[in-house]
Amino acid sequence: MSTIRVYEGYESPLSTRYASKEMQFLFSDQHKFATWRQLWVWLAKAEQSLGLDITNEQITEMQDNVNSIDFEAAAAEERLTRHDVMAHVHVFAKQCPKAAAIIHLGATSCYVGDNTDLLILRDAIDLLLPRLASIIFSLKNFAIKYKSQPTLGFTHLQPAQLTTVGKRTCLWIQDLLMDERALRRCREDLRCRGVKGTTGTQASFLQLFNGDGEKVIQLDKLVTKLAGFEKSYAVTGQTYSRKVDVEIIGALSSLGTSIHKMCSDLRLLASRKEIEEPFESSQIGSSAMPYKRNPMRSERCCALARHLITLFSNAANTHATQWLERTLDDSANRRLTLSEAFLAADAALMTLLNISQGLVVYPKVIERHIAQELPFMSTENVIMAMVKAGADRQVCHEKIRVLSQEAGAQVKQYGKDNDLVERIRKDPYFEPILNKLDEILDAQTFTGRACAQVDDFLTEEIEPLLEKYKESLKTIQTVQLNI
Repeated sequence: MSTIRVYEGYESPLSTRYASKEMQFLFSDQHKFATWRQLWVWLAKAEQSLGLDITNEQITEMQDNVNSIDFEAAAAEERLTRHDVMAHVHVFAKQCPKAAAIIHLGATSCYVGDNTDLLILRDAIDLLLPRLASIIFSLKNFAIKYKSQPTLGFTHLQPAQLTTVGKRTCLWIQDLLMDERALRRCREDLRCRGVKGTTGTQASFLQLFNGDGEKVIQLDKLVTKLAGFEKSYAVTGQTYSRKVDVEIIGALSSLGTSIHKMCSDLRLLASRKEIEEPFESSQIGSSAMPYKRNPMRSERCCALARHLITLFSNAANTHATQWLERTLDDSANRRLTLSEAFLAADAALMTLLNISQGLVVYPKVIERHIAQELPFMSTENVIMAMVKAGADRQVCHEKIRVLSQEAGAQVKQYGKDNDLVERIRKDPYFEPILNKLDEILDAQTFTGRACAQVDDFLTEEIEPLLEKYKESLKTIQTVQLNI
């Protein structure tokens, strides 16, 4: 590859920086055009089995040349023909002179184009699902480890009732479980386009088989089976319905919202120094501020996720504007949208897996933050304890109100620590409960059923899902980011 091509031409960051080699291969020219050729082989095999004059020698010749693609010759042909499929038909025919007459027999361009897209979409989902399961598995272990660790909950980004680190993690996992379900449903619903002809009527194949409709039906089923699908779409125009793309990109876009939400939370927690993503010993946080430990992985996930979210509108608008049996204004858009959606999702998941495998919690910082807010949160419990000890609720409420205002002034006006507890200890009025005050202020008593909810969620929701991926989870490896 020339220096000019590498450094003076555009290359997508998804391929040079972010996405995995496996996902890049699925959307590569080599894989795409080799799959076209394989589809021509399958078509020939199916047509031969149903009585058309196609020899084993022709099929073998085609099969032997599936991967040996002359890209320069194909590019030259396309410049002449302005037709990518026919360019590759011509090049393949030159490589397979014995089979030249039967390549692409009865088919339209979408036979190879759309069926290849469906095969790639299937394999791409199959690549993403185990990655997603691995993240859920890592977060599950994290949730178990910290299921009892109290932490401040937040509503309106203001301190609220306590939760636990593990319970908050389960909120992230629940979103990812929904994403796994949506992607798995897309995978299960995915079908082959099969052999449907130029407008989906199978007219060309009906001519090939002299009006024998049953053979046309069998041809469609045979090719579908050879492609590894159980069913083909019952009806199509020239293309499979772009509604399929809407569903798949919709699921990926929804995954993007989950990733963005979780990584936004991590960025907020990193700012509070409560939880940090992995940070390598040689990593530089800032060119100007050497002390910084920026959450660059979470920020990368958010950036990729936002791009992923925006791609949904492309898929939706493409489907909405397909006129009648098809128009070609979907082509350039889908070349970008389908590949970028999967490459972005793949990159975000790989980065999120790296994050989830190395999250670092700082309990002492969390405890300090709790100590700053818990005295205010505990006032109702103090009042209840005093009432049990015989005090008048209204009098106690006023006492607590005054002390709380004084403590609040120390925090807000003078930047001091919250000293409400010390004020309560020094006030003789509260002497009846002073021996119980530490128990009343125990953070564990303010987290409700958070710990139990983690256990229930693990048993009822997480483990049944992970059971589906037990084989892939056996080979889970620690992910390192190259860049």
